[in-house]
Amino acid sequence: MKRMACIEDLREQARRNVPKMFFDYADAGSYNQETLRANRTDFEKLKLRQRILVNMDKRTTATTILGEKVPVPLALGPIGLGGMMHGDGEILACRAAQAAGIPYTLSTMSINSIEDVAAAVDKPFWFQLYVMRDRGFIRELIQRAAAAKCSALMLTVDLQVLGQRHCDVRNGLTVPPEIRIKNVIDIMTKPLWAMSILKGKRKTFGNLAGHVKGMENVNSLAQWTASQFDPTLNWKDVEWVKSIWPGKLILKGILDVDDAKIAVTTGADAISVSNHGGRQLDGAPSAISALPRIADTVGSQVEVMMDSGVRTGGDMMRALALGARSCIVGRSYIYGLGAGGQAGVARAIEILGKEFDTTMALCGKTSIAEIGRDVLAETETQRRPQ
Repeated sequence: MKRMACIEDLREQARRNVPKMFFDYADAGSYNQETLRANRTDFEKLKLRQRILVNMDKRTTATTILGEKVPVPLALGPIGLGGMMHGDGEILACRAAQAAGIPYTLSTMSINSIEDVAAAVDKPFWFQLYVMRDRGFIRELIQRAAAAKCSALMLTVDLQVLGQRHCDVRNGLTVPPEIRIKNVIDIMTKPLWAMSILKGKRKTFGNLAGHVKGMENVNSLAQWTASQFDPTLNWKDVEWVKSIWPGKLILKGILDVDDAKIAVTTGADAISVSNHGGRQLDGAPSAISALPRIADTVGSQVEVMMDSGVRTGGDMMRALALGARSCIVGRSYIYGLGAGGQAGVARAIEILGKEFDTTMALCGKTSIAEIGRDVLAETETQRRPQ
């Protein structure tokens, strides 16, 4: 892993290690992937202001996220099917995050269950919730997360209708893989991945297992899951979740300033400015372009996080400059998981942390509190009169 110099190196190694259907699931966006691409290009348009001859000897990247001290403003976000990138993937990613002192978020659609992860780690983690039609099951999930001592609930609010990912349709994605000739050949060329999956605790969605009687058949379970995402999801459901969840609540998927204003009224402790990594509404603005107005409007009332498109420590600096208190990453660490299991996730966290530290130093900032809009360079386009 030491030879992996950047997140892109981990991505390419994961592409070599993991069967195409699962790599594509993690890597691709929805429809024509316009928003997926915008998440990266809009970050790259923001130029950083280099400053010199500032004493950097005692700089620190430490801060807090939801009141908890962290060494860097970073959290690992929820990724469905994490355990299909590497056997017991969610457990390994959580261990790597906790070793680094940052939060890890377990997805509702994880392979390892809440209980699997809680039994395998030493500290609390976050749990991400999708609200499905079966409210009794959702109440049960929330109770299970509380029983596991999860320290925050991340409610994803931008997936009441599922955006189509063309790669998943073309690959015939199922969990575990459908027995097709091309799938079998693909898996045969990736023996280390296959061995890790065989050794893993589970082969299907751990949080759903046992909930639906007679649904041991994977295809039926997948159909049930697809039918359960609830198009009636609305703000009253957020209030309901808040009323039964005893801990901190994060709303993930805010992209509009009016929605951010409403989110504040729900009593949420934090919001994440996000377009679901370009996996939902294709043609929506990038998260980084939506961030400044949202942060300016509600940043004094709620903790603002940001996800979608973060691949470097420089991206983290840009996000904090535009008003985020911290960044949540998904693909950046899931590539590490596919590249090398727990060691790969640890390497991804290390890469982002070191890049952020170096970027902060070269921008002349010694602490998180000093980071503001002045970190961004004024470009020639911005100077030119309109």
